[in-house]
Formats: sequence, C-alpha cells, structure tokens
Amino acid sequence: MTASQPPATRGRPRTITRERIVEAGIEIGLPSITFVGVAAALGVSHMALYKHVANLEALKSMVAEEIFTRWQFPRADAERRSGLKEYMIVFATSVRVFVKAHPGLTPYVIRRLAATQPMLAKIEEHQSHIAQVYGISKQHARWLLATVAFHGIAVADTVYSVTGRGAEEAERAAEEAEMEAELAQGMHALIVGALVLLEQDAHGDCLIAQARS
Repeated sequence: MTASQPPATRGRPRTITRERIVEAGIEIGLPSITFVGVAAALGVSHMALYKHVANLEALKSMVAEEIFTRWQFPRADAERRSGLKEYMIVFATSVRVFVKAHPGLTPYVIRRLAATQPMLAKIEEHQSHIAQVYGISKQHARWLLATVAFHGIAVADTVYSVTGRGAEEAERAAEEAEMEAELAQGMHALIVGALVLLEQDAHGDCLIAQARS
C-alpha cells in the first residue's frame, strides 16, 4: 500500500523573482531605477517588492552585479603568448565600450567594497586566465588588469558623462569621437608604461631569487 500524495496546490505563480527584478532594472537603467518603477515593470506594488529587496541601494547593487557578470571579458589567444600589449589594448577598449553601454555602473565596479562575491569570482578567473596564457605571475596579472580597468573605467565614465551637454547631435557626436580618441591614446600610454614596470618588477624578482639560491 502506497502513501497517498498531498494534493497539488494551485495559485498564481510567483511574479517576483531575482531574475525578473534584475531584468526590469537593466531595462530601466541604473540612473533611473526606483522601487516604484521596477515594481510597475513587474506588475506588483512597490511594497511587495520590498519583501524581496531591502532598499534602493540593494536593488541597484543587485542590478549592477548582474550587468557586470554578463560582461564578456575578451579572452586571450593561448597561441599568441607574446601579444600581451595587444591584448591589454583590446581589454581597455572593452572597458570603454562597457562603461558607455551602462551609465551609472561605475560606482559599483570601481570600488572594491562594492564588489559582490560573484563579481570578485569573475575578476579572479580572468586574472588567472591572463596569468596562465602569458606566463606571468597571478600577482602581476592582478596588478596589470586592475590598473587598466580602474583608470579605463574612471576616465570613460568622465568622458561619457560630460560630452555633448547642451550641444546639437552632430556636435555631440564629434566631441565624443574626439574624446574617445584621446582616451584610447591615454590608455595605450598607460599600458606601455605598466608593461615596462611589470617587466622591471619581474626582473627584480629574478635577481632576488638568484641571490637567494
């Protein structure tokens, strides 16, 4: 004799999930997110949304985390181990494009204390990938990527927040293109200088290791 199964419960399926919340937030955009706006997009009351998210800052952090984890870091070519500079230029371009596509995200990705565990795990995996492909230490990969990402995000955020204010569309586009070119040149110089420092540091480590052996 088998035990009888409890009857299946019926009712309206849940309308508030993390996935739906972040999708609504991404659609609205970080600078414009409000509890009322996200709740309206979900078709629920803002009080119902409060049962799932503590406050507006937590809501923005949740959306920012999802945006960041969806960012596809450019992958390095394991067959071109000598192309670290070229890769870092590609990475810097990816940073600029990412910032341009997501206004309001910078405070959540440039501050270490604002980074969530999924964001940190994504960053660490990327650092390990670059260290392995280009034959550098994890410490050097971390420093190099963090340096380029930090300055790239900060400068790109400034560029896209100030270009074209009060200007006509054609003037705005021209100014933005000019500032993007200057940003690219500046990041190129930063990368070249960072690689020189990295090489000097690696050489110094080798000398210390030789002296200890």
